[in-house]
Amino acid sequence: MRKSFFILAAAAVLVATFALGALVGYERGPEIRKIAGVLNGQAPAGQFEEVDFNPFWKTWRLVEEKYAAPDGIDRQKMVWGAIQGALKSLGDPYTVFFPPVEKKIFESEVRGDFEGVGMEIAVKKGVLTVVAPLKGTPALRAGIKPGDKILKIGDKESADMSAEEAVGLIRGPRGTTVKLLIFSQDTDAPREVSVVRDVIQIPIIDTELKDGGVFVIKLHNFSERSPFEFRMALREFILSGSNKMIIDLRNNPGGYLEAAVDIASWFLDTGEVVVREKFKSGQERLYRSKGYAPFKNLKLAVLVNQGSASASEILAGTLKDHGKAAIIGERTFGKGSVQELIPVTAETSVKITIARWLTPGGQSFSEVGLQPDVEIKNTKEDDEKGRDAVMEKALEIL
Repeated sequence: MRKSFFILAAAAVLVATFALGALVGYERGPEIRKIAGVLNGQAPAGQFEEVDFNPFWKTWRLVEEKYAAPDGIDRQKMVWGAIQGALKSLGDPYTVFFPPVEKKIFESEVRGDFEGVGMEIAVKKGVLTVVAPLKGTPALRAGIKPGDKILKIGDKESADMSAEEAVGLIRGPRGTTVKLLIFSQDTDAPREVSVVRDVIQIPIIDTELKDGGVFVIKLHNFSERSPFEFRMALREFILSGSNKMIIDLRNNPGGYLEAAVDIASWFLDTGEVVVREKFKSGQERLYRSKGYAPFKNLKLAVLVNQGSASASEILAGTLKDHGKAAIIGERTFGKGSVQELIPVTAETSVKITIARWLTPGGQSFSEVGLQPDVEIKNTKEDDEKGRDAVMEKALEIL
């Protein structure tokens, strides 16, 4: 009996030691092993710097174990939020993750079939900023201007909000109202603006023959149809018999790179560089003129302001660098980066910055924008009198 007792005691000690070791091993082991039901927990193959994910999984486990409202846990949303947080840490407002709802909003915006207030917005220096209100839209009628800061949307503050999140709050059914707290550069305090949403018809181009024979092409965006519409405008220009042209890119938030290259090709010789695309590796891709260039002895001015972004900056920058036009107005917005939209799952995608745009002369306009040759802006008094001082200066120069 004594022998049996010692054997049982020894066995109990071994079991206890094993259990204690297992518990210690569990506590010291990777946090991911402590969470049930983790799919695809392994990192993808490839060359990655070693990163300790234990803090992430420990936080996840603590939420699972201690969060006071377990019915409020949506684990898939936690995954989407984690991805969004990781991309936000890059400090690049154009690199964003689209969960299912945001992906649908983005796709409808690209197609151009949406209801909202009609303005392009972006995060600039950490602040939600109006790039440009579109022609004939509720935003423009409400007095919203390029460079305005959006501090609140409804009762939600915009601090730390992505442009895509803001779009989701601002857009909505036709006839409904959204309240925006706006801070403008020419005011001392923010003001609340109520904007009634509508179906947004994105305009492309307007033309006008000014006194003195100056032909004005107002280009509102660089859409798929913009090259065709621009060609029709050039036909009007030729029939007018003028040799003086103004391309007005004010409040043009950009669009397709291909459209900017095609339009620039009317003013450049074959093979001349329109824009440079510089990648992470340092390699560059050059986009060159198709060399339509039918105009000789053309006097050309390009108008820009804070609402001129992306493809507008490409067109203005190439005409400036090649000495084809005088650039008149304000410093441009500074959206000089290239994004690629990549599917992540069937219902989600990521838009990631893959390159920077440079002018033909190698100047980056990302963040800083383009400096015009002649800097001038419409004052508040000009606006009240219905006077366009920038257009007047361009007409004077031509």
